[in-house]
Amino acid sequence: MGLFGKSFEEKVTEAIDSLNKMNLGVRALKASVAGKVVTLEGTAPSKDVKGRLMQEFNKLVETENTINKIQLAESALPMVVEAVRPPEAAHTAPLEMEGPPPPPAEEEQWYEVVKGDTLSAIAKKYYGSANQYMKIFEANKDILKNPDLIKIGQRLRIPK
Repeated sequence: MGLFGKSFEEKVTEAIDSLNKMNLGVRALKASVAGKVVTLEGTAPSKDVKGRLMQEFNKLVETENTINKIQLAESALPMVVEAVRPPEAAHTAPLEMEGPPPPPAEEEQWYEVVKGDTLSAIAKKYYGSANQYMKIFEANKDILKNPDLIKIGQRLRIPK
């Protein structure tokens, strides 16, 4: 412990220990730190648990950005059902599943609102276009009711 309290890395380590004690079912939860940016990794049993874990972590540690690389467990991914041919159709071509394969798990980025921020300015920073602000608003409807009303200190999801 430093002269003025715990280091940032110690705070992150304590937060990971706390989250592991919550028994959310996340396997191999770990964090890597680069400056004030934290990358979380592990395997979550569901998308809800993955989201809750991020919320709990953000309550425990103030970061410049938290990158969510937590994967979903195979049991949480959509099931792929194999088509079975009836015996009388054994001489025909194999059946193929329709549709593309599911997309890979999406990484989430987080941004903490500071004085003077607008969703348009944040969108410009992450997407290169202020007109993309609705993408951020839609991803944060759980905490935002109006795209023109954001508050200092709010942690916003920045979808890819």
